[in-house]
Amino acid sequence: MWLLFSVLAALCFGLRGILYHWSSQQSLNRNVLLCGTFAMGAVVSLACALMWQSEWEISALIGIQMGLFSFGANASMFKGFAVGKASLVAILTGLPSVVVVLFAYILWGERLNLLQLFAFVVIVIGILFVRYSNDITLKNLQGAGWGVIALLLFAANDLSSKWTTLVHASLFPTLFFMFATGTICFAIWWWKDKKMGAAQQSGVSAWTERKTFLFGMGVGITNVMGMILIIHGFANGITGLVSAVVALNVLIVLLYTRFILKDKFSKLEQSGLAIAMVGILMMKLVAS
Repeated sequence: MWLLFSVLAALCFGLRGILYHWSSQQSLNRNVLLCGTFAMGAVVSLACALMWQSEWEISALIGIQMGLFSFGANASMFKGFAVGKASLVAILTGLPSVVVVLFAYILWGERLNLLQLFAFVVIVIGILFVRYSNDITLKNLQGAGWGVIALLLFAANDLSSKWTTLVHASLFPTLFFMFATGTICFAIWWWKDKKMGAAQQSGVSAWTERKTFLFGMGVGITNVMGMILIIHGFANGITGLVSAVVALNVLIVLLYTRFILKDKFSKLEQSGLAIAMVGILMMKLVAS
């Protein structure tokens, strides 16, 4: 079941990525968008917690840590995109599963057998091929620091999600604290930028703050569904393998750009897509 949950989570996060990609082409305030995204997650999680009468235990406060990691990761990623090479930042933010595998072994003694390790490496290579840009050189590493910070924080969020399953934290209260924390952080950033006048843009009449926030709430549905599924994946599978499969959400975005936006695949992207699919098939063999 862990593979099914992981693939479904990748699909949800892939759809989220498509919506992020589309919204990035619009003249809107990204902090308002992300505030709405996290706010919807908090609303859905709270509603589910009340509906299923979840227990609000102290372990659910791990969600605050998850929210801080998620906020920091997104903020670092966007900062990296702003000051450096987008393709380099994209590569780094696509590799949290490598860190997750290492720390899952150190913290919980999770080991990969030879076939699992091989499948993991195949998937990581596929992700790298998809994200790689051949204009990256040693002289063109702007934004690398922010990319590394984002990588570590995304990995920390995955490890925190796994931790919630080990201590049997209530799912929806945990997610409520996560999304509420993220909402507060992005709201403060939004308010800070607005106070400083940084949020003022030209030609944004079609994207008011209210419309942007509501669109972000729509995106939040895909985000909260992805988090529910990935936590179920972590509860049933090996941490590093779940993280690697979920990272394949980039392929969903790639297919969107190919068939909807009519972008052409480079040879590296075609190779990466094929390699990643081989990795998924290998994961199926591992899971069966």
